[in-house]
Amino acid sequence: MIEADIYAAIQSLFAGRVYPDTAPMGVAYPFCVYQQVGGVPSNTFCGNTDKQNARIQFWVWSRTREEANELSRLCEAILTQPTLYGVSQNSLVARYDEATKTYGAQQDISFWYSNVLPSGA
Repeated sequence: MIEADIYAAIQSLFAGRVYPDTAPMGVAYPFCVYQQVGGVPSNTFCGNTDKQNARIQFWVWSRTREEANELSRLCEAILTQPTLYGVSQNSLVARYDEATKTYGAQQDISFWYSNVLPSGA
């Protein structure tokens, strides 16, 4: 699945602190969370294709604005190159969380990937 490929590509930027949907309570900064927020249907008039699309939203959280932005841009650079070939869907969106006094940087990236199911599935 695409999630394993995404994790493998960016986990070293965050010392493995890359999480689907939400980060565990008390996790060290910086970290990255991601979730699928849509995609493009892959069915056509001729039926379903062997490709799937996922629009994945990435949030980088840090103690400083500079680090959040830098890590978000590094994620984008890694995820839009071979072998993932993601396509950026927007420019970086900055956030500040008053409760935790932390800075976030959000980016959406679209991925096409093989949707080949194991035989017998």
